[in-house]
Amino acid sequence: VMEDQYNPRLIKDLLRDLSSTLCILIRGVGKSVLVGNINIWICRLETVLLWQQQLQNLQMNKQVNNGLTLSDLPLHMLNNILHRFSDGWDIITLGQVSPTLYMLSEDRQLWKKLCQYHFPEKQFCRHLISSEKGHIDWKLMYFALEKYYPIKEQYGDTLHFCRHCSILFWKDTGHPCTASDPNTCLTPVSPQHFIDLFKF
Repeated sequence: VMEDQYNPRLIKDLLRDLSSTLCILIRGVGKSVLVGNINIWICRLETVLLWQQQLQNLQMNKQVNNGLTLSDLPLHMLNNILHRFSDGWDIITLGQVSPTLYMLSEDRQLWKKLCQYHFPEKQFCRHLISSEKGHIDWKLMYFALEKYYPIKEQYGDTLHFCRHCSILFWKDTGHPCTASDPNTCLTPVSPQHFIDLFKF
């Protein structure tokens, strides 16, 4: 981060979380499981605090203009990019980049398609929200529906469990199953289900 200045805010957040967790663990010695010598943990905390100080003093270099930016793309391409997002917060965040992207991110059709993608018609018919002009406010409706109903989860690759071989594997890479019909043995594993496997 100090050299390439890539994602300093994210690293600051991670270091803040790490230092607060270390402080809690060090203060609660005897109450919590802290493996190792307390003095080593204090040294680790001091190292994290030093890193935080270095990040605090980091001076960001001004970027050199080296060509086109996202905002230089034609409107139809920017619109196409926005229509490929499946998360409302991603659309709002991209809309904060420039006035043009903001205008495109406020498009009623974009939010309508997002609502139709995530929620069945019967769900959004129950929660119709109209704007002052009498039109359906699809953006507001998306966030209202998001509070009541789960949105579709979309992943590039998913974990699967083969009941025949008792193997967990990525769907795209597969595994050499010995079952006569391997597809009948597969069970998709959601990220939440995968995390639940490690809960005691």
